[in-house]
Amino acid sequence: MAFAEYPVQSLMYITNRPELVFTEGKGSWLTDHNGKRYLDFVQGWAVNSLGHSNQGMIDALTAQSHKLINPSPAFYNEPMLKLAGQLTDNSCFDKVFFANSGAEANEGAIKLARKWGRKHKNGAYEIITMDHSFHGRTLATMSASGKAGWDTIFAPQVPGFPKAELNDLASVEKLITDKTVGIMLEPVQGEGGVIPATREFMQGLRALADKHKLLFIVDEVQSGCGRCGTLFAYELSGVEPDIMTLGKGIGGGVPLSALLCKAEVASFEAGDQGGTYNGNPLMTAVGSSVIEQLTAPGFLDDVKAKGAYLREQLLALSSEFGLGGERGEGLLRALLLDKDIGPQLVEEARDMGPHGLLLNAPRPNLLRFMPALNVTREEIDQMTGMLRTLLKKLA
Repeated sequence: MAFAEYPVQSLMYITNRPELVFTEGKGSWLTDHNGKRYLDFVQGWAVNSLGHSNQGMIDALTAQSHKLINPSPAFYNEPMLKLAGQLTDNSCFDKVFFANSGAEANEGAIKLARKWGRKHKNGAYEIITMDHSFHGRTLATMSASGKAGWDTIFAPQVPGFPKAELNDLASVEKLITDKTVGIMLEPVQGEGGVIPATREFMQGLRALADKHKLLFIVDEVQSGCGRCGTLFAYELSGVEPDIMTLGKGIGGGVPLSALLCKAEVASFEAGDQGGTYNGNPLMTAVGSSVIEQLTAPGFLDDVKAKGAYLREQLLALSSEFGLGGERGEGLLRALLLDKDIGPQLVEEARDMGPHGLLLNAPRPNLLRFMPALNVTREEIDQMTGMLRTLLKKLA
């Protein structure tokens, strides 16, 4: 089918899309309507944790679709309960609420923190967040985000989100007042340019939260579910947060997210929180398969090893072309460019022949890599070889 035959005019405009339609995917590869294949190092922005068309996910989705799709969130269902148990058994948290997107999970975290503040901290409601952070696209999560320009797009913002600087503990401490209920951050800022919070900063935030009786909230929508080489990125710092949000990788490609908290923080009352599709068995069955595969013996060790290998390859490219190095955790990494050629690299990589390469540039001076967690070393080599060809031309 030719591109012109697709009714693209029926879609509401939200972004510039290239004139290609993806029709199939397997593992680290996508195929478009012309039959051209693309090596995918974006994976839906770290969504497809197990790549495209993972067999375990397909089996779970197929089996559950024949049994029960959605009985209503007013009732228990088996996959919901199984996945909740898997998450609490493998984390420091006691309670789980399921939702459909990372933004929705973060919105729930904000609501939970404010409810806890009303009950236990004299109505405190402010949550200190970080400059350059990204927490979602609802009005509240946009307000919580520190993304440049977002304060005016849909003004007025939701109040209550003073901004500190990542890895600057003093900038956090000076914002704490009697209105402060919590501190919220991404352990690795993804949209901000793949900037990890240091171990010292994370531990300092935990100490500050304890000192001032605040909630420590981690947004692991992008960094969680094995992406950073541990099941959850907070484990890298040896801290235990009070609240965590998950999205993207937990569903491996299907709409699923989760809000987790310690038992003493679980403050919702009947009617406070809900959602038509939340915890539906079709999506939670898939999520259960994802977590089962991520926690299989040796899987996360392999992610760490491949993250280290990708780091080595990116550093070699940086040295070869005189670039600015690389950074990240696990298989969430960035290559720092010496000039603002990121968007051009993304376009030229996609248009390469005979195979294209899918990359992402959240900042014009860097590339972000979010491959499937089961990507092979050969595919990492293939990606770096293709990128080397482009850098010879552009860098």
